[in-house]
Amino acid sequence: QVQLVESGGGLVQPGGSLRLSCAASGDISGIFVMSWYRQIPGQERELVATATSDGGRSSADSVKDRFTIFRDNAKRTVYLEMNNLKPEDTAVYYCRATLPGDSWGQGTQITVSS
Repeated sequence: QVQLVESGGGLVQPGGSLRLSCAASGDISGIFVMSWYRQIPGQERELVATATSDGGRSSADSVKDRFTIFRDNAKRTVYLEMNNLKPEDTAVYYCRATLPGDSWGQGTQITVSS
């Protein structure tokens, strides 16, 4: 299984933008699903966006038209481009690699506040 390391989190004002990166320790071209999740303390982890190896992409209704996921297999990295951030986007964001195996990163905190 690959190891995943997220980066790019931090504090941003409402309406701002951030790009998260998820760097994998190995080749991700054969990994079917690369995903971003987020979790608010006390709540269940929520699926934010997915990118499949055949080019498919999807995102949750709550972030549609604001967040975009894309994967760069050559760089072994998956990105989450986040625009027009809202306070309710505040959470820890996790990267996940699925099929084969199931790997999670350690998470990166995003805080949206003025």
